[in-house]
Amino acid sequence: MKAAGLLLLGGAMVACNNQSSKEKQEGDANAIRLITLDPGHFHAALVQKSMYPNVDSVVHVYAPEDGKDLKAHLTLIESYNTRMEDPTHWKEEVYTGTDYLQKMIADKKGNVVVLAGNNQKKIDYITQSIDAGLNVLADKPMAIDVAGFEKLEKAFASAKEKKVLLYDIMTERFEITATLQKEFSQISALFGELQMGTLEEPAITKESVHHFFKNVSGKPLIRPTWFFDVNQQGEGIVDVTTHLVDLVQWEGFPEQVIDYKKDIKLLNAKRWPTWLGAAQFKKATQEEFPDMLKGNMNEKGELGVFANGEINYTIKNVHAKVVVKWNFEAPEGTGDTHYSIMRGSKANLIIKQGKEENYKPVLYLEAVGEEQADFEKIVQEAVAQIAKQYTGVAAEKLKAGYYKINIPEVLKTNHEEHFGQVTSNYLSYLKEGKLPDWEVPNMIAKYYVTTKALELAKKK
Repeated sequence: MKAAGLLLLGGAMVACNNQSSKEKQEGDANAIRLITLDPGHFHAALVQKSMYPNVDSVVHVYAPEDGKDLKAHLTLIESYNTRMEDPTHWKEEVYTGTDYLQKMIADKKGNVVVLAGNNQKKIDYITQSIDAGLNVLADKPMAIDVAGFEKLEKAFASAKEKKVLLYDIMTERFEITATLQKEFSQISALFGELQMGTLEEPAITKESVHHFFKNVSGKPLIRPTWFFDVNQQGEGIVDVTTHLVDLVQWEGFPEQVIDYKKDIKLLNAKRWPTWLGAAQFKKATQEEFPDMLKGNMNEKGELGVFANGEINYTIKNVHAKVVVKWNFEAPEGTGDTHYSIMRGSKANLIIKQGKEENYKPVLYLEAVGEEQADFEKIVQEAVAQIAKQYTGVAAEKLKAGYYKINIPEVLKTNHEEHFGQVTSNYLSYLKEGKLPDWEVPNMIAKYYVTTKALELAKKK
């Protein structure tokens, strides 16, 4: 068991000087104090890739004794503290033991619990943290099955009663092409009205491709073996699709309350595995196949991971489709990709991220049907309107009725930077003491879609 006040890094214990932090806490009762609980995913560290005003530099970490996930987490934090450009100055006070959860709740050393790790445990971490009167900032997904969804609904009710904020980390809202896709859809002269769509041609489609092996903060990401156990990580249809369902709601129905009992209708869903060989698994985890995964292997000795999924549904009668796919590793020079289309009565807004785009997301505007005589003028007027807030955005005509939106580099942030943006947003909500009225019902609706879709797909 590790005592508080020490930083565990590379197997060594390093004393942390937290005198200034104590002075700060005594001087500012409103300071935010972070608690990191059982960090098993690198997203927990990315929350701390930046420093934030009025957030204590001491972070209290509570974790099991096994150490592997914890060591990876602390190593990333240390890399942010020691980088040459704009280093952070976090001080990690670590407690490890079998009673880490009970100890966290008893100590109450902070007021915001950051969760990113084993998704099977996450809903119980959320529930107990909320019941203890702690705010929670949780990585997605907050629920990975229907039972978890039911607990999540109760957690939101408890959070309201205890006046604390439960929020999930929706980084994709800060991807500039998604942001601009939303902004352009609000200009009726250009986009018209969002179409109802059909099952065969949904009004909104979101597809993403991800990879088990990749680099994070410039180094190969070593995933824990449990990441490949869908009982712990969750299947793809309830994991990454969380982002996609969120974008459908956030872009297609901005600031509108969505009641899943009235507004959502699931049409169909399916799931399928990605097969990994022993060498691939070892490259991603630095481990051999553990016994817990042997039941998911085929006669060739390959591991089947149900990481892929598709959901077709309607939201306020608008047809939507989300698809997630996982491959082992992206080809050299490529990475995770995203495709999206919003169909309007006057124009379609399309995001592509393929070879033609150098695997970087690009937003296109496409006239519907025959090009309108004044479409080019409408595009330029819409871009001028957008550029008032997003300076430097411009439209490039590629062919009749088809435009590429050029975005200056200064407006582009990467996936890792999005975590700081989400956290800053959450901190502003904490300062206000509330979330926007639509956020909680829409989070509930989102997890209803993903968990019920899994249940539906499994029936098939």
